[in-house]
Amino acid sequence: MSFILDGLETESYDRVYPDGVLLRRIAGYFRPLRRRMAAVALALFAGSLAGAAAPVLAAKLIDLVAARPGLGVAAAAALGIALLGAGGWLFGYMHEKLIALVVGDVVYRVRTDVFGRTLEHDLSFFDEHSSGRIVSRIGQDTQAFSDVVSLAADFSSQILMVLLLTVWLFRIDFPLTLLLIAMTPVAVVVALSFRRVARRVTLEAKRANAEINAQVQESVAGIMVAKSFRKESSLFSAFLTNNALSYRVGLRRGIVLNTIFPVVGFAAGAANAALAYAGGRAALSGGMSVGDWYLFMQAVSFYWWPLLNIASFWSQFQDGLSAAERVFSLIDRKPRVRQTGGDVPPRLTGRVEMRNLCFSYNSQETVLENFSLTIEPGENLAIVGHTGAGKSSIARLIARFYEFQRGELLVDGRDIRSLDLAAYRRMIGYVPQDPFLFTGTVRDNIRYGRIDASDEQILSAAARLGRGDWLEDLADGLDTRVGERGGNISYGQRQLVTLARVLLKNPAIFLLDEATAGVDPFTEAQIQEGLRTVMRGRTAVVIAHRLSTVREADRIIVLDRGGIMEEGSHRELLKKGGSYAELYNTYFRHQSLEYVEKSRTE
Repeated sequence: MSFILDGLETESYDRVYPDGVLLRRIAGYFRPLRRRMAAVALALFAGSLAGAAAPVLAAKLIDLVAARPGLGVAAAAALGIALLGAGGWLFGYMHEKLIALVVGDVVYRVRTDVFGRTLEHDLSFFDEHSSGRIVSRIGQDTQAFSDVVSLAADFSSQILMVLLLTVWLFRIDFPLTLLLIAMTPVAVVVALSFRRVARRVTLEAKRANAEINAQVQESVAGIMVAKSFRKESSLFSAFLTNNALSYRVGLRRGIVLNTIFPVVGFAAGAANAALAYAGGRAALSGGMSVGDWYLFMQAVSFYWWPLLNIASFWSQFQDGLSAAERVFSLIDRKPRVRQTGGDVPPRLTGRVEMRNLCFSYNSQETVLENFSLTIEPGENLAIVGHTGAGKSSIARLIARFYEFQRGELLVDGRDIRSLDLAAYRRMIGYVPQDPFLFTGTVRDNIRYGRIDASDEQILSAAARLGRGDWLEDLADGLDTRVGERGGNISYGQRQLVTLARVLLKNPAIFLLDEATAGVDPFTEAQIQEGLRTVMRGRTAVVIAHRLSTVREADRIIVLDRGGIMEEGSHRELLKKGGSYAELYNTYFRHQSLEYVEKSRTE
């Protein structure tokens, strides 16, 4: 059945944990809930005691009715059984309620830990791993994690009941009880023999489910592109492939897990037959009463039930362990961005130095090799170059999104690795090439730059961009709903919102991966005015795609294959007639007014 696994991949950070390690890790989440767990155990014990007492009382009723027939005796015994049943129900309700509270607390803490850990990872983690698979672990696997707890509690309840009944069984018939206990290892071995294969098929099922989640999420996110190229059928075809994979894996899981119960049930049935025969002979010979024989056979069914539950619950139990393994693998994955200290710097001046820096996203290709660059405080630096030259990598390294392999990166003369990462990033303003907005209002997205900002401060930051004229074009001003990823407003407006967000943050260092998407001249003028406002008085590093941005830069560096080919001002580099002049004629010249006017006259 190896064909079932075709196309099913693991993540690079996945680990294999022994069951003992998993159970100890799971138990660690319950230690702060010791008192509540003690109450659960008390309710469990009381409910098990009531459950065990019911068949004992029923056996006594049979013997009493047989010895002294009478309605009063039967009625009293029936009332006692009813009261025991009511008590068992009450304690069972208390047990289930307490377990629900415990499981809810544990799932809350596990999700908090795994999501918090996910947010700590550097961008290389999200480059390598599908967001859909990550979401599957945080959402679905943490919920399945709780099944281990619920099933363990149910199983403990039944085991406790068996122990109470076993004590009573020894009082009824010692040899018959020994025979029952002697048969137990057979059923246990049969059930546990399925453990490894059950664990494997449940883990495969979760991977298949994560694969579907990733594909569906990507399809929905890229639906506009798919529709524009009429590729809906391709998306559906990919979904059918993944769905078929999930079906094959689920079928294998179902076959394996549904085989366990009949096999264990057959072993228990054979043992029951042997015990019924031996007990019946003892009752006929007078070695035990009919009531005791009834009690014994009732106890046998309770005795085997937990063992059968090992089989019937095994799928869910393995789901829980497999989910725990996937969750702990994500939690235990170490971030690649390494910090050697936790210094909290004061307000940065914005001096950045790269000394013989080496950086690569993977082991196959080096982006920057022995790269050196100094950016002075308050300097407006524009970086230009062909695609793949390493422009965005410089900005991302300054923002500490990635870890460099060798060399030094200093900020205000301090090793960037020695700075507290959260404190440092509060002093960095980064605007990516594709401006991202969260679902909510324009006001909410600007406030993202400083969560404690007042409405007046938000309005002031927005009004400083393009004299605030762009706010009049929004349907409800700052209260305009931006929609998912900002789809309800124009691209230029999204850029202005992200610039207002940075302006409100008031960073010491501003990093901009300038977008290449075309906007109308009026909006571009607003954006350029906004950029001048944001960059004024702070160090700015701009991956430049617009001529107006390049012209206004204090210094321009031209990158090629991770090295600086030229540097200087716009006029200086044009006079040299080198790489920058070539880039200017290829990418920037058509943006100049002189070029546009000349093209019109021709």
